[in-house]
Amino acid sequence: MKKNSISSAELEIMQVLWRSDKAMSVQEVHKSLSKWAYKTVATLLMRLHEKGAVSVEKIGKANYYTAIIDKEVYKKEQTRTLISDLYDGSVKELAVSLLKSDGMTQEDIEDIRKMFEL
Repeated sequence: MKKNSISSAELEIMQVLWRSDKAMSVQEVHKSLSKWAYKTVATLLMRLHEKGAVSVEKIGKANYYTAIIDKEVYKKEQTRTLISDLYDGSVKELAVSLLKSDGMTQEDIEDIRKMFEL
């Protein structure tokens, strides 16, 4: 699978599949993401299958989908890409950016200090 080949819409589908402990039909995925039309969900699942991100099994008349890309592996790949593309490969620059962001609370900073024994 090529880097960055999963779109943000497809990623929402992947999140649903990652949360599930079983294969899901288009109807089940659609029910979890009611903001999209059924046909849109079916199209996104088909694209994810073509990209090798999900497997599909036909049971009766319905297709059932399962994520075959591990969520943690995907997150690590995307993080490496982000660091490479936006921070010239510098993890330190990413950390500084996060610490300076408005979304980081003092509690977050303290939690990070504890995690890394800083």
